[in-house]
Amino acid sequence: MADFYKAILFLNYGLLLSVIVLGAVKYNMLDKKEKRYFYCIAFLFFIELLNLILPYVFNLNDTSFLYPLYIAGEFFLLTSLFIRKLDWPKYFPGITALLAVGFMISKYGFNYPGNADIAKVVSNIIIISLSGFTLIREIKDTSVQNRFLLVDASIFFYYSVSVFFFIIQHQIPDLSENDYYMILSANNILSSILYCSLLYTFARLKK
Repeated sequence: MADFYKAILFLNYGLLLSVIVLGAVKYNMLDKKEKRYFYCIAFLFFIELLNLILPYVFNLNDTSFLYPLYIAGEFFLLTSLFIRKLDWPKYFPGITALLAVGFMISKYGFNYPGNADIAKVVSNIIIISLSGFTLIREIKDTSVQNRFLLVDASIFFYYSVSVFFFIIQHQIPDLSENDYYMILSANNILSSILYCSLLYTFARLKK
């Protein structure tokens, strides 16, 4: 199971790199709101790159300090993306930015909450809610062509199932190594689906 997990993980890295390259090529075809999809994927690529570089270049094997940054950055970028798509007041992204910064100050400065996974679950639930509201509006409003409808649906699906996996993983006290890798592999397969939806959407973009 560990070998299967590694195979899926490296497939994800390849897909993520492909999304970044294709997204950069098609960047000028994106409108102001759509560019936020590229910012989100670029941030994720940056975090994954640091996780790969730090152990090999700086011999820093423990990269867990990046986890709060990842949670805060992902939360702000995705919530601001959907808030803009929902045409909510402009101060809402400012509120999510304050929440993200406040979490990092709390975690890095005072190590609160002690378990950052709590913030991850809350963050994911908020992202699920916003992406769900966005999907409902996009499906109802058939008069407006949404080029990223497939991506929005993939984001909703990914975070919904990921929260379920996350909770299951933490509720089982005696999780075997095979079960652990199975859950991680399933989550990485969901990531692959999300990356493929981005690749497909970017590939079909036209001016």
